[in-house]
Amino acid sequence: MAVCCCWTVEKAEEVVDMEKTNMAAAVKGNSKLCVFIHVLFFAWYVFTLRENCSLQITEKHPGARSYGGRWKYLTFINLVLQTVFFGVCVLTDLIHTLLPSKSAHSRLPRCLVTLRDVFFTVIAFPLGVFVFASFWSLYTYDRNLVYPKYLDDIIPLWLNHAMHTVILPLLLVQMYLQPHKHPSRLNGILALALFASLYLAWVLWVRHISGIWVYPIMARLSPMGLALFLSAASFSLAPLYLLGEKLSHAIWSPTDYQKKKK
Repeated sequence: MAVCCCWTVEKAEEVVDMEKTNMAAAVKGNSKLCVFIHVLFFAWYVFTLRENCSLQITEKHPGARSYGGRWKYLTFINLVLQTVFFGVCVLTDLIHTLLPSKSAHSRLPRCLVTLRDVFFTVIAFPLGVFVFASFWSLYTYDRNLVYPKYLDDIIPLWLNHAMHTVILPLLLVQMYLQPHKHPSRLNGILALALFASLYLAWVLWVRHISGIWVYPIMARLSPMGLALFLSAASFSLAPLYLLGEKLSHAIWSPTDYQKKKK
């Protein structure tokens, strides 16, 4: 009886692995599809970034005219990083498509694949999910903490969703489209912690130099509340990194990562 149960479990695992392999083969079998989607996503982010930078700044919301400009906003930084990431994806796809099969596995293409994987797993996915989750959580609780109502007259509704909503489905499509090898868990989380520390230092520096807080919620908190808020925001990035790792392993079987190495 026990032998039968073990055989059934093993058979079920084989079926799951086979489904993952078939899914991977279907997607990877069409490299032109990857190129098309990456070009589409890259063009979307370039367009969104251009529209963001062309917004007129009013006296009510100085935005880019105050110290640090748009670069003090995590949403804008994420927008730039997502644009760069999909630009790397397009470059990697084109090199693998245009080069002969032997040359496609030379040093430069392999370095680009490694860069793409590290960029996605350590920065693009956890940061994009954080921007989506943190913005809409605060917006739902009290929009004035993060996105006061007067911004509706400055930032079009579609652009708000482009910066804070669309990022998540695009990241999920990318995760489904290609397997991404994660660095070691410790190295990945440490790299993400370094990014969070640098951004927090930048936010505090902006406050020190200009006397303004980047987000309204920071001005409402006591020193202790602010410390707890910033700590919670920083530590929440680690579970998002682990979430990306878990989703990636759920979508792609181990053999897919082995095939990508060859």
